[in-house]
Amino acid sequence: EMVSLESSTLAVAADSSAVNDFLLILDEHRKNCEKQGKYVEAEIAKKRLSELRKHEENRQREGLRSRQIAQRLGVEEAHMLEFQQFNAMWDTKTSEYEERASELLEAMRQRHLLDVRELKKKASGEPARKPKHSKELLDLRRTELALAKRGEYVEAQKVKVRADAMEQSETARMQSDRDQHASMLEVKALHKQEQELGALRQRIQAGAEEQRKARQLDLERLLQRYHNVKAALETQQNTERVSLRKGLSSSGVRASSSTVVAERPSSAR
Repeated sequence: EMVSLESSTLAVAADSSAVNDFLLILDEHRKNCEKQGKYVEAEIAKKRLSELRKHEENRQREGLRSRQIAQRLGVEEAHMLEFQQFNAMWDTKTSEYEERASELLEAMRQRHLLDVRELKKKASGEPARKPKHSKELLDLRRTELALAKRGEYVEAQKVKVRADAMEQSETARMQSDRDQHASMLEVKALHKQEQELGALRQRIQAGAEEQRKARQLDLERLLQRYHNVKAALETQQNTERVSLRKGLSSSGVRASSSTVVAERPSSAR
């Protein structure tokens, strides 16, 4: 685009030079007619000069206006392209981060499930400890045996019934204690796992927030560059318009080509 624009401005400069040369020749012809008393021809040359000057002024103004519009459109198009690329890049970054975060969370959940299974397997696979019965039960068993040895079977049976009931109760209580202990270990493990998941979620959220801030900062820089380029272009184009007006008003039409040629604004970064 810049090559095309520069080519067109060079062509305009060449046209302006040719028109100015022709105007000089025509004005010289008018002066000669005036000196020679050919006033009718001098008047015709004068009117033609006026027409050509107005036409050239309009042509230069329109040429400058068209080139400046093209420059502004070029800045807008470049900004839109950069903005689209910016969004595409950051959308990809965000998507990749979220995907990685999901993978980390799922991996931790799977590890936690395996840990709980291992804990349950270990609890169920432990050999049962030898029951530690109460002194009262042991005393009853000794009394039962003593009565049986003495042949007091009726009394021994009564004591045995009491001892069996007590042993069953104590065994059930010990089993309940073991189950409760295993359950407590599982609850502690689940609580620890939930804390680990919570900590991971916080790290993920903190990372996402850092990424959001980085994106916002990059966006502000992009917009600032855009505003700087627009401001520089506006300043340059104002200068070009003022120069063209001064050139046209001071010398009729002989505005130099440098007044007309619109340079590309430097990007303020």
